[in-house]
Amino acid sequence: MTHARLALFDPKLVRPALVDSLRKLDPRVQWRNPVMFVCYIGSALTLLLWLQAVLGKGEAPAGFILAVSAWLWFTVVFANFAEALAEGRSKAQAASLRGLKAATPARRLLSSNYEGPSEEVPATALRKGDLYRVEAGQIVAADGEVIVGIASVDESAITGESAPVIRAAGSDFCAVTGGTRLLSDWLIVRVTADPGDTFLDRMIAMVENAKRRKTPNEIALTILLVALTLVFLLVCVTLYPISVFSVQAGGGGSAVTITVLIALLVCLIPTTIGGLLSAIGVAGMGRMLQANVIATSGRAVEAAGDVDVLLLDKTGTITLGNRQASSMTPVPGVSESELGQAAQLASLADETPEGRSIVVLVKQRLNLREHDMKTLSATFVAFSAQTRMSGVDLPERELRKGAVDAVRAYVEANGPKPRPNFMAAAGYDGDPA
Repeated sequence: MTHARLALFDPKLVRPALVDSLRKLDPRVQWRNPVMFVCYIGSALTLLLWLQAVLGKGEAPAGFILAVSAWLWFTVVFANFAEALAEGRSKAQAASLRGLKAATPARRLLSSNYEGPSEEVPATALRKGDLYRVEAGQIVAADGEVIVGIASVDESAITGESAPVIRAAGSDFCAVTGGTRLLSDWLIVRVTADPGDTFLDRMIAMVENAKRRKTPNEIALTILLVALTLVFLLVCVTLYPISVFSVQAGGGGSAVTITVLIALLVCLIPTTIGGLLSAIGVAGMGRMLQANVIATSGRAVEAAGDVDVLLLDKTGTITLGNRQASSMTPVPGVSESELGQAAQLASLADETPEGRSIVVLVKQRLNLREHDMKTLSATFVAFSAQTRMSGVDLPERELRKGAVDAVRAYVEANGPKPRPNFMAAAGYDGDPA
């Protein structure tokens, strides 16, 4: 589930956020945040007072009232923008997942005949019960059950597990998930979930729905902010009659204006905290999503803040999504150069990430150039989930590379016994040979 990291003010996020910040000026939306709703009401009142001043009946100069009103409206819009920008990040992640699903093609079979005609359709066009064919290197288009074939599947994009898994028809491991990649062979899959019910759809729903729940701490803080707002509102309301009484009792001066009282109220109440409170919660979930962790509630984000060490049982969480060759261990009597040449030849037809990494390792470690397949007069054997091996048949010898037990069984069935200490060199103790 890797994705590109978006900049703080990425144009793809800023432009929609600006539009959303104006849409959020709807009173029904502003009411959800009591602190900002008070600021919203004050902004509307100062705008009306400015219109009154323009008509010649203002309580203060029109320019002064307009300046106060502009700053108040800026405060409201900025709070909306901060929340919309944070929500935009979550929407971008959901859109990337949705785009992955929409861009995946599928080879849908037109009949129950597995060798019959087929048509290429987008993954979103598949329905429960449809049959489609997926081949090596392609993305599994939809959740389903393997009914024909056996193949090696890379599920690291979904589960984080770096080691490929075998999916075979008729076995206990016949289920495949949309968004995973086939590494070898081919499969005929029967779709088991309609659009909207797949694993990817549930992930998208979790991302989109997780941003609206308030945590207990956020609710408690909101209650405190509302209480402080009511206290300061009461203070500002009582200042006006006190000011009028003071002017009358002193016989001079002028009473404080409503515009000034509104500006004072906005300065006193915790406007910044109230405006950014919801944005902080959404941003926390966005930061977890950047680490490929989906938080279903704000409470999960708060709990994550108290975590110092996180232990997971998936090897792919802190490693590459694909296994990579890192070293060569020859058996006694074989040089590293001989092993590297044989491993390189046996991996030339292996298009899996593991096979390609062996070719890269040999080139970097031994500075060996890749052989030209056309000049070798060789027959290449591609990797298969059935054999769990790849290799090459040369005029003078055969080379095989793959699972240790599969290679050993092949050697014993087609030639002399493996070299002594073969199993020990492969990492197995207690070699019976």
